[in-house]
Amino acid sequence: MTKATNTSRDFVTPGVSRGLFDVFGSTYLLSLLVRQGIKVRYRGSSLGWIWSYVKPAAQFAVYFVAFGIIFRMAHGNNYSVMLFSGLVAINLFNESLSNATSSIVSNAALVKKIYLPRELFPLSAVIVAFVHFLPQVAILLAGCIFFGYAPTFMSLLAFLFGLVILLILATGLGLFFGSINAKFRDAQNFVDLILMLVTWLSPVLYTVTLVQEHLSTFWFEMYMSTPITAAVNLFHEAFWAPTHHSGATEIPNLWLYGLIGLGYSLITLALGQLVFTKMERTFAQVV
Repeated sequence: MTKATNTSRDFVTPGVSRGLFDVFGSTYLLSLLVRQGIKVRYRGSSLGWIWSYVKPAAQFAVYFVAFGIIFRMAHGNNYSVMLFSGLVAINLFNESLSNATSSIVSNAALVKKIYLPRELFPLSAVIVAFVHFLPQVAILLAGCIFFGYAPTFMSLLAFLFGLVILLILATGLGLFFGSINAKFRDAQNFVDLILMLVTWLSPVLYTVTLVQEHLSTFWFEMYMSTPITAAVNLFHEAFWAPTHHSGATEIPNLWLYGLIGLGYSLITLALGQLVFTKMERTFAQVV
């Protein structure tokens, strides 16, 4: 009978973070946080999930009346579908980042009492935003079908590609601002400013052809390569293009811009994780 021996490699130092990889070992805790986040959103509301449909529908109506009718920015080719598909993408990003930024502070009681992967909080916030995003997609699909939606495999691929870009970017920025906000509450206000700018600077209310008319070639290429613009254009490709049967949104290098945007999102995720790891050791003291 051999005697078992243990070495230092057989043990894991408590409290040492492996970043987002730790989440894979805490999927049950993640599911609990997600369920709690979904319940909290409409706690005490008699309409509950109906608000997930009413709010985006009201937002769409306001923008459509203001820009599509009053300012006459509807250029034909189902402007309403173009508008709503962009809004759906922006709403997902905005809610994900806003919730992730406040996630550490909102869960201060858990952060102070027990150790668990802190990345669970911003990641669960992003997942909750994704769950609320699904009813908006359902409304969008209904509208697309009304306008003669004829999707292709590439349309589905464009949707998934844009979705991945948005979720990775929101997670990366959520990790960054969530860790900063734990110590400096001004971070939440800064994020609110970013979200306002994102809504107006993204090609949601207008087409990229209008942007191209006012930018030099270099700056236009930079604009098109940003993750948010790339994701919105991919959503247009997924939902808007199949309704006016052009087969494309007439954007050259659409997929290349998407790849560049994905690259920026991955870099943001890496930097966000780095900052989060550096600051998480002080969370229990500062929240």
